[in-house]
Amino acid sequence: MKKIIVLAAVLCASYFNAQTTEKRPDNWFNLDPTIDKVNGVSAERAYKELLKDKKSTTVIVGVLDSGVDYNHEDLKDVMWTNPGEIAGNGIDDDKNGYIDDIHGWNFLGNKDGRNVECENLESTRLVRKLKPKYEGKTEADFSTKEEKKELKLYLEAKEDWTQTKDKFEGSYNQVKFIYEGISALNTKVKEQSKAEKVDVAVLEAFDATDKTDKQMKMIGLSMMKGGQGSNLDEINAGLKEGVDQLKPYVECGTNLDFDPRSIIGDDYNNPNDRNYGNPDCNGPNSFHGTHVAGIIGATRNNGIGMDGVAADVKIMAVRCVPNGDERDKDVANAIRYAVDNGATILNMSFGKKFSWDKKAVDDAVKYAESKGVLLMHAAGNDHVDIDVEIHYPCKKFENGKEASNFIDVGALSWKADEKIVAKFSNYGKKTVDIFSPGVDIYSTTPKNEYKDASGTSMATPVACGVAAVLKSYYPNLTPQQIKTILIKSSLKTYKEKKVIKPGTKDELVKFETLGKNGGMVNLYEALKIADKYKKTKN
Repeated sequence: MKKIIVLAAVLCASYFNAQTTEKRPDNWFNLDPTIDKVNGVSAERAYKELLKDKKSTTVIVGVLDSGVDYNHEDLKDVMWTNPGEIAGNGIDDDKNGYIDDIHGWNFLGNKDGRNVECENLESTRLVRKLKPKYEGKTEADFSTKEEKKELKLYLEAKEDWTQTKDKFEGSYNQVKFIYEGISALNTKVKEQSKAEKVDVAVLEAFDATDKTDKQMKMIGLSMMKGGQGSNLDEINAGLKEGVDQLKPYVECGTNLDFDPRSIIGDDYNNPNDRNYGNPDCNGPNSFHGTHVAGIIGATRNNGIGMDGVAADVKIMAVRCVPNGDERDKDVANAIRYAVDNGATILNMSFGKKFSWDKKAVDDAVKYAESKGVLLMHAAGNDHVDIDVEIHYPCKKFENGKEASNFIDVGALSWKADEKIVAKFSNYGKKTVDIFSPGVDIYSTTPKNEYKDASGTSMATPVACGVAAVLKSYYPNLTPQQIKTILIKSSLKTYKEKKVIKPGTKDELVKFETLGKNGGMVNLYEALKIADKYKKTKN
């Protein structure tokens, strides 16, 4: 019984926003390692010392994500507005194929305004598609390379789907059980003690006689003493968040009987069918995309909320990421839409283990490459080596060549020394180009709110903001030049130092083994190199 209680408590604790009692420094991702003694990107220092008397040009950044709350108080002034479109008239004024795309486009909706929010994982979709042909079969049953390749894909997808389904169902049932148990205990203790809040002292004084009450009392005390909340109301709020996060994976993500694509009304099997969706680029749940947008370009120095990295950007919202795995067709079309409508840098804070139509995405990446558009991509949060376990979309094409305009970003913590690499971050000596702040990043969330969030999803917009500043002050820089500058200027402070390897408790490895360059992105140093680059290259 004790083992079950401990496991459940650990599961519950993982769903709290605060994973530690340590508080991150305010605005840390914009601060300077030398002056502020925290491993930010030196944005504040750069504006004060290097950019004070320089002129900038506006850069359009496409945020390919879950949607952006374009009415947010800290974002409304930096949203891209389509100059060729008249809002709400139901006419494609600029003839780009998308009606009323004022601040961007939504590839997860239909013309009637309905939106897809919850989606399958890609492994679920692949199992559903391939099962009728390949279930119970071996290579001996097929003669062509294509069929044998599909069989291999099916078996890999099925194994991943089975493991993921079991994991999420188990976690969901445990977290839900504890949430309901703590809720009942909280009510009972309040009634008996007449206390407004059930803190440690009140709960310790409660005489639990029922078996379930004893179990929940142990869990509640453990979580409060572990820093996950000062009272059971706060504990419950975190548990509720855990239940809400896990539920879609059970009901939608791994559910073979759930397929919402019919809502869209497109020809899903035709990657060239591009004119679908609707102009609701906020969508039903834009937490993730709104947080990302704020990191890149929330209005600086307006006295509210927080400051984004880039001071002269316009955010184009392109919704293509549901609650679940994004579809390759939507990603490809989102890239093309952003490129065709003026974005020169795209932030892509998403990824998955499998790819349904890699060619469609590869073609879109090549299209962006041909148009001089830089793609910033999150390395992923599974603490795995993505040299071995591919994280899609990826810079490597099917022919083995790599996109020159594609940057993969790993995540850093604000903690120093061996704890600097985020414990969740993917890594890869051949794949991850740079590391960037991605733990406890305070940014915009829907309805004029602000919260901390962690992930390579946060590290990528920090690096994207740095790239946008370079493009803003040096508009002639190509994606390849920006990538070179970001890598060359990255701080090598920790390159040869040992850090805790993501996914382990205390295994130490050299920082340089986790990425190509062992470097941390830094705007101050990047600007100095960009200035020299301009003088020598132009």
